[in-house]
Amino acid sequence: MSRPAIRSLTSRALRALDRIAPPRTAHAHCDIPCGIYDPHLAQIAALTVIRMDQLIEALGELPQGASKADADKWHNSFSRYVAVKEEHAELCKREVRVIWGDYFKPEHTEKHKDLHATVWNIMKLASKNRQEVNAQAAQELLAAVHTFAAAFWDTKGVATKKQPSNQAVGGEIVVPA
Repeated sequence: MSRPAIRSLTSRALRALDRIAPPRTAHAHCDIPCGIYDPHLAQIAALTVIRMDQLIEALGELPQGASKADADKWHNSFSRYVAVKEEHAELCKREVRVIWGDYFKPEHTEKHKDLHATVWNIMKLASKNRQEVNAQAAQELLAAVHTFAAAFWDTKGVATKKQPSNQAVGGEIVVPA
């Protein structure tokens, strides 16, 4: 048997095993701790959720009597916008969870008494944004992430400011001043 044939057979066998006993996904973040944390990605993820809502709204309803090609194009766009919106809502949750769990210390939560409520709110809002196309909920998610980002930078003794995101979505991000 040739090497390519053996590789193909091995690959198919491993895929079959994966279907029977799926491997666990490994997730990692620097638990040393590395000290490299930044809420920027959570803010970009929240802005992406807003942008996907905008694109879904702009897409409108599938036109009555659309050709198959036009219907396929509409469904493809709609599906992709929803998938990206959900992915970035989950990314926002993950980024906030990592910073909340790995970076924040008791003295930070003493100073920012609403931090736990802010994180809980972000988790709930991100889930709501996964479930719905809701521009108001998306704006609320971004506002909650802004609050989280400002608290994060404050714990490092860094002043912040809001500046335009300079993205197609518009909006602002919280950055060190």
